[in-house]
Amino acid sequence: QAVHAAILRHRFLIVRAKELRCGPEQSRRFYREHAGRFFYQRLVEFMASGPMWAYILAHENAVPLWRSLMGPTKVFRARHSDPDSIRGAYGLTDTRNTTHGSDSPASASREIAFFFPEFDEQRWYEQDEPQLRRGQLYYSAEECVHRVLGAEEAEVT
Repeated sequence: QAVHAAILRHRFLIVRAKELRCGPEQSRRFYREHAGRFFYQRLVEFMASGPMWAYILAHENAVPLWRSLMGPTKVFRARHSDPDSIRGAYGLTDTRNTTHGSDSPASASREIAFFFPEFDEQRWYEQDEPQLRRGQLYYSAEECVHRVLGAEEAEVT
């Protein structure tokens, strides 16, 4: 709830959100680029340890802005240099640091496809994103996402 509130407070648009649980195999696939590194098994175990929320976030310069809001990967550093960051406030250890964030738009596309295989990124950029840029949106607290304002919502507002 605190991470979700921080997302909204920093004016990210929540394009998609869902609670899910990844098993060990899915977690290994997600972190496969780190296979063989000393922290790989801890990442996999933490990701598979319980439910989590996956988000597709939108914002101008979303990747660097999200990474800044998350704070440093190393929780000790985050607590001292950026205590108001998500990791500074809620992280436990370097591999249990509360959040993950894509490091580039290409990684974001790959990770979106991993967690949201039904999401059509190209269609979103062509149809929804231009409307969102014009401010034609509302936040659905029930669905925990921002939605493009349809004709029926426009009449109400």
